[in-house]
Amino acid sequence: MNLKKLPLLGLIFALMACGLPTFPAALTPSAAPQNTATSEASPSPQASPTLAAPSTLTICLGQEPNTLYPYDKPNLAARAVLAALYDGPIDVFTNGYQPVIVESIPSLAKGDAQRVPVKVKRGDPVTDVNGSPVILETGTQVYPAGCADLACSLRFDGQTSLEMDQMTVTFHLKPGLLWSDGIPLTAADSVYAFTLASDPATPAEKYLLDRTQRYETIDDLTVQWWGRPGFLDPTYADNFWSPLPHHAWGTLSAADLLRADLTTRPPLGWGAYVFKEWQPGQYIQLEKNPNYFRAAENLPTFQSLVFRFLPDTESGISGLTAGECDLLDASLRLEGQLNLLQELQNKNTLQVVAAPSPLMERLDLGINPASYDDGISAAERPNLFADVRTRQAIAACLDREKVNQTVLNGLSAIPDTFVPVGHPLRSEELTRYTYDPNLGVTLLEQAGWKDDDGNPSTPRKALNVSGVPNGTPLLLRYLTTSALQRRQVSEILHTSLAACGIGLEITYLTPEELYAPGGAGPLFGRQFDLAEYAISPLGSEPACAAFTTQAIPSAANGWIGVNVSGYKNPDFDALCQQAQRTLPDDPSYASVWAQLQSIYANDLPSLPLYQRLKVVAARPDFCNLNVDSTTLFDLWNLEEYAISAACQR
Repeated sequence: MNLKKLPLLGLIFALMACGLPTFPAALTPSAAPQNTATSEASPSPQASPTLAAPSTLTICLGQEPNTLYPYDKPNLAARAVLAALYDGPIDVFTNGYQPVIVESIPSLAKGDAQRVPVKVKRGDPVTDVNGSPVILETGTQVYPAGCADLACSLRFDGQTSLEMDQMTVTFHLKPGLLWSDGIPLTAADSVYAFTLASDPATPAEKYLLDRTQRYETIDDLTVQWWGRPGFLDPTYADNFWSPLPHHAWGTLSAADLLRADLTTRPPLGWGAYVFKEWQPGQYIQLEKNPNYFRAAENLPTFQSLVFRFLPDTESGISGLTAGECDLLDASLRLEGQLNLLQELQNKNTLQVVAAPSPLMERLDLGINPASYDDGISAAERPNLFADVRTRQAIAACLDREKVNQTVLNGLSAIPDTFVPVGHPLRSEELTRYTYDPNLGVTLLEQAGWKDDDGNPSTPRKALNVSGVPNGTPLLLRYLTTSALQRRQVSEILHTSLAACGIGLEITYLTPEELYAPGGAGPLFGRQFDLAEYAISPLGSEPACAAFTTQAIPSAANGWIGVNVSGYKNPDFDALCQQAQRTLPDDPSYASVWAQLQSIYANDLPSLPLYQRLKVVAARPDFCNLNVDSTTLFDLWNLEEYAISAACQR
């Protein structure tokens, strides 16, 4: 499913289902090879070339879907099921796009995407220099046609003829697509989805909707998107709304669709499988879709697909070794059991695949706490991070590679900036901070943090540090959740920072406490020195906007925003605005992003610790298990899954 057409992921929490579900005998999944040392279940036959491939695939999830309506804020488990019902329509990766039910990915080079100057007048809907949808009035600051930089922006005088750039993107559906009930799928179904998403009653993400002038069919297989004048979208290639079945749902209003149950609004898609049954708290069963557009390729392999809901990691591993699961989804948080999984893999009991994900674990520095918004007084926390050398010293004193090797078995990647490792926009020409306590100590000394007692294990103290009273110890409040992995990480970082004379007071909070909304919450209320957490990207482009002044949560904006460090840099803000208007086809695209990363690497409002691992496990004869490090969703190719002795590891 298209991320931009669904509610924002924001901060991801894996909420596990409660209670171990029973599994009906009629739906017992295919048997996997047993590990009698770890399972008390009766052993099943070992995989053998002479045995027929199973007809049922069982995927075990770490939570139960909250809905199967794409516009009802589906959680990660729901999106896994929806991936089986709706294939694509465009698979989004951090390094590009892959067409699924569209003929190709539009581009300026091919001509199915265009940027053209259009005349605008007072009263027309446009976007201003901040990218906000506005009505053009006298005094509105906009980018005229051909301008992508604030230096060439202007304020509309209400009279002078004005042209602004407008984008159009054309998408062509593959011919012969059918809904699972056999009705042809057309461009009108995509426009119907756009209409539903636009309805105020639908809790869909409105960002792109608010910047869309129109979305319309050209013919049965062609749909065209028109952006508001002034809105140049670097991710234009997936501005296609996932079709929804107008013929089946068209009599229901947007509000009715939210309230409708499965009998009134059964899930209906074009993907590899069709909905059959949902047993709450236990499983969802799907059946092979005879109208799947890849059926001629003998896909999908299985007649039946069962999504089973399990309460925790341990029950998932037990279910896999007992033959009750064929595949364990990453929602079961398997990264905490990597050693056990690798031991079982060495015994040919299962196979495990791990890859760094775009989800980044990071350590934010409280550069500007919320208490500074009204000015810094003597009663406030000292301005500990005003000198950039202090931030750079912390980066040099973090032993992130030990975290990777010790906690993540060396399988993760350590980013240098907000751009993940492996992303095509990652710059190679910027300051990098490997673990170097000697450099860290030198930077601390230069900033004025002195070792006054000759004991390197005690916190250094300020001596003429900018914004900090003399004698203030370099003792930082470190907040994170109590998850086992974060405890392990914080202990390693505590030791490595102490070697430089940086002390930590670590407080472990529940997710509800750390991520509490509003000014009272420690994270979004900007009440911390250091905060470790993870935040998800939302698409293929890096999130520079997360570090702009506009994204600082504060009382003035209702505590909305993700720049919890309170970082402010006008040069970064201006470049981020420029990046958000620079299209991938433009010659300056990569250089703008390289400049942003260079500023970030110098200023360090946040310290990337590592990329979270995506870990899945499957029976040893599972085929086509492709865990792609560039996509958020692991089941993107589930129609190609198979089980065969030829794939035995």
